[in-house]
Amino acid sequence: MSRIFGTDGVRGVANEFLTPELAFALGRAGGFVLTEHGERRPVLVGRDTRCSGPMLEEALTAGLCSVGLDVWKLGVVPTPGVAFLTRQLDAAAGVMISASHNPIEDNGIKFFASDGCKLPDTLEDEIAEHVEAHHKLPRPTGASVGTVLDRRRSVGAYARHCFGLGSSLAGRTIVVDGAYGAAYDIGPKVFAQLGATVVKIHCLPDGRRINVKCGATDLSSLRATVRKIPGSFGVAFDGDADRALFVDEDGHDVTGDHVLAIWAKALLAAGELPKDTVVATVMSNLGLELAMREMGVTMLRTAVGDRYVLEEMQRGGYRLGGEQSGHIIDLASNTTGDGVATAVRVFSLIGAGNTLASLAAVMTVFPQILINVRVRDKACLEADDRVKQAVASVEAALAGRGRLLVRPSGTEPLVRIMIEGDDEAEMNKMAAGIAESIQAAQPV
Repeated sequence: MSRIFGTDGVRGVANEFLTPELAFALGRAGGFVLTEHGERRPVLVGRDTRCSGPMLEEALTAGLCSVGLDVWKLGVVPTPGVAFLTRQLDAAAGVMISASHNPIEDNGIKFFASDGCKLPDTLEDEIAEHVEAHHKLPRPTGASVGTVLDRRRSVGAYARHCFGLGSSLAGRTIVVDGAYGAAYDIGPKVFAQLGATVVKIHCLPDGRRINVKCGATDLSSLRATVRKIPGSFGVAFDGDADRALFVDEDGHDVTGDHVLAIWAKALLAAGELPKDTVVATVMSNLGLELAMREMGVTMLRTAVGDRYVLEEMQRGGYRLGGEQSGHIIDLASNTTGDGVATAVRVFSLIGAGNTLASLAAVMTVFPQILINVRVRDKACLEADDRVKQAVASVEAALAGRGRLLVRPSGTEPLVRIMIEGDDEAEMNKMAAGIAESIQAAQPV
């Protein structure tokens, strides 16, 4: 079969592409590959609040048990909680059932290795090879069949970990947008335990509204609420809480790029930024690059996707990296983007005389236009001359004064267009032109 793993696990419309049958097959194939590599320890399984989560959780769990592995079920938990607890509980692997920021009808299955890192492509390919013929894999019987244990209470260890990263937030009012997702409970509780006054919006475990006009995919509710409460600031998580975006006291957005700049400055001053380097992606704003240069910090860019950021961090021995979209990785505390931990760190940097707005002023944002074009065939980027010509024309016009990036999404049927420069009206026309060429290139 074609490669079923994308840049962030197996993802698609639940009960259409990602069926219970496929989840069962992935459990059997993934469990078999683990046993082939000598693993017999339990596998952790967590999920977000999506309606399809329990259905896929049961099917995946059955598949893992059918090849002889025990499953420890964590229930609703942020993705970084699964990564953290996989290491903390010395598990063979962790699996998260979530489609992160995707629409409610989507879901996904993402595997973490025993070290809490996403599986390398080679292991994902090995699992995929066994999915289609999973019925041929061994079926132990009797006492050799895997068992299931409820370990929801273990999630408290992840909450305590996040709490331990911060300092007192007494006297601060924080608006928390939980996106009706995995951090609906943990996020507000951690900030409250640190002493903050917490105002909750969209903080219910409602899989029918996850990511719908809320959370990190739509900051409008968070902005409006912060503006109503003088002196407050806010954070919005996505569905699985592996990323966080912020709104400052003035109601302005604070992106992942701002967080990287704020955090890099703090770590540099403390002598805790290895090799004076941060890792970002090709989507990060030019303003971040200039801010880092002014600080004397090297900024490396990778392909879009936190897995590529992590790979570069591990390869170079760096501590801090992330994406404009709010995935921030601090290898001193976790192996994946961690929305709750990021928020704790950022809010703890707001000391006497500081505001989130003043911290974010460390970088100046260059105007950036982002357009998503829904497509039936992402291959048109490489195959169609109209698209190539439109892209080449904009690249020539931007030479020396801006950036263009056109790329297929790794998780959705979209082509993403990003243009950065000094003339917003001109960039809008450029982006619209490229979008039209992509739409014209789609098969009828």
